[in-house]
Amino acid sequence: MAGLTLLDVGLVLVALAAAGLVARRVGQSVIPAYLVVGMLVGPHAPTLWGFQPTLVADPETVALFADLGVVLLLFFVGLELSLDALFEKGDQVLAGGAIDVLVSLPLGFAVGLLLGFDWVASFVLAGVLFNSSTVIVAKLLLELDWIANPESEAILSIVVVEDVATAGYLAVLSAVLLGATDVGALATDVAVVVALVAAGAVVALRGTNVIERLLDIESGELFVLLALGVTATVAGLGEHSGVGAAVAAFLVGTAVGRTTLTDRVEGLLSPSRDLFAALFFAAVGLSTNPALITQEAWAVAVAVAITIPGQYVSGYYAGRQFDLEPRRAFRVGSALAPRGEFALVIAALAASVGTTPVLMERVPAFTVGYVLATSILGTLAMRYSDQLWAVLPWTETR
Repeated sequence: MAGLTLLDVGLVLVALAAAGLVARRVGQSVIPAYLVVGMLVGPHAPTLWGFQPTLVADPETVALFADLGVVLLLFFVGLELSLDALFEKGDQVLAGGAIDVLVSLPLGFAVGLLLGFDWVASFVLAGVLFNSSTVIVAKLLLELDWIANPESEAILSIVVVEDVATAGYLAVLSAVLLGATDVGALATDVAVVVALVAAGAVVALRGTNVIERLLDIESGELFVLLALGVTATVAGLGEHSGVGAAVAAFLVGTAVGRTTLTDRVEGLLSPSRDLFAALFFAAVGLSTNPALITQEAWAVAVAVAITIPGQYVSGYYAGRQFDLEPRRAFRVGSALAPRGEFALVIAALAASVGTTPVLMERVPAFTVGYVLATSILGTLAMRYSDQLWAVLPWTETR
């Protein structure tokens, strides 16, 4: 890593750990903390009392580690996807998920157009504004002791549908950003995505024994090496094929999640996931100019004012598909408010492949600001969901 010293790496890791501790102390997700650290130690770091704390002058020096963070995040999302549970309550899951997707995704596109973006940038923004943060939602369900409540099943099911929809969206987005904008080319890419998802489901359902034999290694050290190696290899092949590393890693996760190795994978690979995910979030911060976030503050405020109420509406009616009482359905809407890892993955893709200043600068800066705002507001929304429900004027009639 040219340009980085061991001291630099150590200070960055210490800064990430310290920021994460502060975030946890105040009841917030660590994701905004990692983003802020990245901005404070990167090439765009603001001058504080005549001192500029730049530790990483070139974000490309940590790009590979950031890519591994994306791969492992999406692998674990796939790992947590229970195909059996989806099939068992398929009608409710599909109905709830469809309501959420059909409200949130077009709403995000409309917000992009309202903010003056062209259709390509608006399509990118649709993905940024659409997907709830699996990491934040899962952590808060545990911290708030909602995990055993009936609304938890609805929340996790809808998040899974969002993740599956986003996997397909990412592949189509890659084609759009690479210039395949005619209907025929896009239709071909969609067909490829559908075929790959179907193939991944077939492998997950039928190839359990093969996967278990492949990873049947007693040594924990060698198990970690092989599991990471296989995941990174498949993700790399997905990237070279134009499908996308994130989609490929997601499919690998769904396949492994079907085996009896899930607990072992989580136990041994979770530390690697957490490390590389932290570096991914920090890398996004490194590439973000805080001055641009300030310039996009008005756009972030508009997007938050539109999408958060929209998420409450779609979440509420999606929750009602699971036969939840109104108060618990309202909780579903509050739980789906935070945005995080997927939004940043989409923005990073736009920045790396895009060819316009809007895609390379404005969209990433907007995304970081939006993630910071919604992750904080979403966390508060979940913590005070019942209090907010109690003061709404129409709750007495429900």
